Amino acid sequence: MKKIINKPENFVDETMEGIILAYGDKVKLLNGDKRVLLTNQPVKPGKVGIVTAGGSGHLPTFLGYVGQGLIDGCAVGNVFASPSAQKMADMIKACDYGSGVLCLYGNYGGDTMNFEMACETAEFDDVTTAQIRVRDDIASSPVENADKRRGVAGLLYAYKVAGAAAEKMMSLDEVVAVTEKALANIKTMGVATTPCIVPEVGKPTFSIGEDKIEVGMGIHGEPGIEVRDMMTADEIAELVLGKITDEMPLAEGDEVSVLVNGLGGTPLEELLIVYRKVAMLLKDKGVTVVMPHIGEYATSMEMAGLSITVFKLDAELKELLLSPASTPFYTNLNK
Repeated sequence: MKKIINKPENFVDETMEGIILAYGDKVKLLNGDKRVLLTNQPVKPGKVGIVTAGGSGHLPTFLGYVGQGLIDGCAVGNVFASPSAQKMADMIKACDYGSGVLCLYGNYGGDTMNFEMACETAEFDDVTTAQIRVRDDIASSPVENADKRRGVAGLLYAYKVAGAAAEKMMSLDEVVAVTEKALANIKTMGVATTPCIVPEVGKPTFSIGEDKIEVGMGIHGEPGIEVRDMMTADEIAELVLGKITDEMPLAEGDEVSVLVNGLGGTPLEELLIVYRKVAMLLKDKGVTVVMPHIGEYATSMEMAGLSITVFKLDAELKELLLSPASTPFYTNLNK
């Protein structure tokens, strides 16, 4: 293993220290806890709180989206491991501004179990909570078992919609409803060309041949739906967009936002080449792209590969997408 770190066991805490030293004017730790990050920006009294949690190793998901117009708090565990229920509960209570807290997170076993316990703990302290599990990864289960799908890069769009709705002072029920509407129209699929290495494990999470590509892999190295011979950028774009639109058809006049997300080890130039083909395919269908996102938004350490997310918009979702958002790792103010 060759990584620019100190001791593997200090990887997460030192990452958190770096975030605070770099961006302490925008984010802060909860009572010095290096596993719970909160916004350090002014919050409207009575606003619904939006929180998330998950394993480290995915920056800017999840920590990078704490800030204005997105989420108010994030708890993290070790690399690819859920934080404890107690840290989640502490975060939820810290992000209650009087109108309840939405827990918005990926559909993974440890996160689900711990969030359920955390919400029970918060409810004892009279904090009203709601939970939404993001399930945008179409490769992880067929349509008939969509409730088992994983949450991947589509989390960003979910945070964006929920955060904007909360900033508009919608009620908790209203924030839940519009976020669920958004998630019904957010689909993602990815491909990987190399594995990643968890620092405390010290070896790759999976193996793949030099001339092969894993189609539909998960962000923790979960197996995909198939292994193929390496494809061109255009072939990847056609395959992934085709799978998404088979499930979520698009028609002339539709508007979508597209996220081409690098998994940690893919050059931006390659992501742009893939986006080029996606944009051309959508233009041929008469579909308009609104605020495309190309870059690293949900990584998996140094894994090489990418995912494509399509977010089908209506007038309400488009307005929420375009609403201002700014965090140390994300802004749409210049898009």
